[in-house]
Amino acid sequence: MPGWQDDELTQAWPAWLKSCDALRKRSSEVNWREVCTQASNISPRDGQAIRRYFENYFQAYEVRSSSSGVETGLVTGYYEPVMNGSLTRTSAYAVPLYAYPKAWRNAKPSPAPTRAELMSSGALKGQELAWVQDPVAAAFMQIQGSGKIRLEDGRVLRLGFAGTNDQPFKSFAQWLLDRKEITRSEATMQGISQWAKRNPSRVDDMLNANPRFVFFKELPGNVSAELGPNGALGVPLTGERSIAIDLRSLPLGAPVFLATTKPLSNQPLQKLVMAQDTGSAIVGAVRADYYWGSGDAAAEMAGRMKQNGKMWVLLPR
Repeated sequence: MPGWQDDELTQAWPAWLKSCDALRKRSSEVNWREVCTQASNISPRDGQAIRRYFENYFQAYEVRSSSSGVETGLVTGYYEPVMNGSLTRTSAYAVPLYAYPKAWRNAKPSPAPTRAELMSSGALKGQELAWVQDPVAAAFMQIQGSGKIRLEDGRVLRLGFAGTNDQPFKSFAQWLLDRKEITRSEATMQGISQWAKRNPSRVDDMLNANPRFVFFKELPGNVSAELGPNGALGVPLTGERSIAIDLRSLPLGAPVFLATTKPLSNQPLQKLVMAQDTGSAIVGAVRADYYWGSGDAAAEMAGRMKQNGKMWVLLPR
């Protein structure tokens, strides 16, 4: 595994212990209990002991496409948005983030309204959880599925995924590319945001090109603002040490060694990460979504990441 000896495994260890917290409670074809028990004997500050632990107790398997046998696939990035906002509508904060509609809890309409229909009908009035400034940032938060809102009194409101309108996801970037509004190199989160600033009157048209709409729920106030959002494994994600994978190809919670490059560069990114999340766009064996963390710096990296990469899954011997 290229770069295995150079990785600072002390940085991966807390993420692996979080995986173990969940794996001990789950029934699985893989026997995680023994390796997780052994993990309690390892000093979290001893990088060499951690390396020996993984080498002694795990076997690494190169991940390949089941249909083609190809060992290289796509690595994208995601992040947890952090933006300023308010619990009430103000002149500065006028873009709502919505809770799952109460009227849908017993019976969701079929088909459910598209984003455009929801926005024009007023059906979501009264379901506002918070208000933010930028409609494009709010739409990207829907794509990420969670986020933090910094309120004016200093509190941090954490919002998590609560459901969707069951409409298919369609890419804003593709809508803009089809209309030759942006170039392929501008088809990033940053490029789309810049287009929106230049074309404020057309932002709604762009956002309505994606019929899918995501609803949020407030997460408990006792969750540390420093922790990442909970992934599909049910544990907080760790910036630069968690990935989302296709559950049909890899076991949730498993250590995975990822060999790829940083966005828009040939600089190696070779790290032990944990498969702690999944997503509808993550399809295929050699396919990962790399969690960069929270905030603007993470957004910058995630929005530009579309790299080739290889993966090895580590399974107990």
